[in-house]
Amino acid sequence: MKSSCLGGGIAALLLIAITGCGLVKSLGKNPEGEELARLKTLPNYRNGSFQNLAKHPDSTVKYNHFLFIFRRRTKPTRPSSELPWVKTNLKTLAAATAPTVVWFGHSSLLIKTMQGNILIDPVFSNQAAPVPGVLKAFRGTKHYHANDMPPIDVLIISHDHYDHLDYPTLIKLKDNIKTAVVPMGVGSHLVYWGFDPNKIIELNWNQSVTLPGGLRITATPAQHHSKRTFIKDKTLWASYVIQADQYRLFYSGDSGYGSHFKQIGQQYGPFDLALLECGQYNQIYVHLGLGQAAQVAVDLHARLLQPIHWAKFPEANHPWYEPIKTLLPAAEKLGIQVNIPRIGEPYTLGDPPRKVAWWDF
Repeated sequence: MKSSCLGGGIAALLLIAITGCGLVKSLGKNPEGEELARLKTLPNYRNGSFQNLAKHPDSTVKYNHFLFIFRRRTKPTRPSSELPWVKTNLKTLAAATAPTVVWFGHSSLLIKTMQGNILIDPVFSNQAAPVPGVLKAFRGTKHYHANDMPPIDVLIISHDHYDHLDYPTLIKLKDNIKTAVVPMGVGSHLVYWGFDPNKIIELNWNQSVTLPGGLRITATPAQHHSKRTFIKDKTLWASYVIQADQYRLFYSGDSGYGSHFKQIGQQYGPFDLALLECGQYNQIYVHLGLGQAAQVAVDLHARLLQPIHWAKFPEANHPWYEPIKTLLPAAEKLGIQVNIPRIGEPYTLGDPPRKVAWWDF
């Protein structure tokens, strides 16, 4: 009886702690009821879940995937000192005639355009997991917060993984966001967190929306998956084409390599800038291999490549700097220009690419 009461007390304390830190709410809520019924009518929702265009990887990818998963963890998986960063007043940063991009590490970006401010996959809680302290951000990447952001005309979310859809950040930003553009089903999480459903636009692959300021956002295919609990693929994942005035930008989100990149390039390219993931993962099929972003830039007909999905979280077995050191020679071989700004450093399209090797220490 005594041990039973003790066990019950511990369980109660754990539940209070989990609820108190917002963990239960942060898990989100998958579509159900009428919303789920609507998703079931979509061509890429089959057998109870969303599907990739490529159902199975070829044998080479399967083999490489196996090797990558079981690769020994190679140090340093974290930087030995604080990453260089630039403090920019984002609220007073003027929108140039060309889009200005500010990167916050990993896949979080602010893009200022003449048509409005775009915030992509913001993660300012300095963690990328449902349990606090599991995947903590690198030093030097923690200097930007939700209250540093200017008014956001459109929030873009690529998928619902914790390193892209961050509950603590979105709760703080909610009242500063005019419109949220998300893949099919992801709106269910936002509504559960208190977002106005009328401000949420869900897109399937190759669907577009033109916002009041003139920004045109198109969701395009990606080869990935989704989940915030043990239930997989109940919401969609996407890459995006962003058209601001005469400029075209591409944001990869998370995606393995496939023919969809060439199709996107043919249908929506060429691109002035491709923001492409380049590392911090242990799954090849649903992520670009190290250095592979250079070939994707070729497929997309991109004039400039900026690597993302690195330099913030230790999500892989490889050294933290390996993504960039692998990408640069691959890009040079293919004749692709690469822009690598420091965290928080504004870059305006048309300016010379940032090439200082700030990661080399």
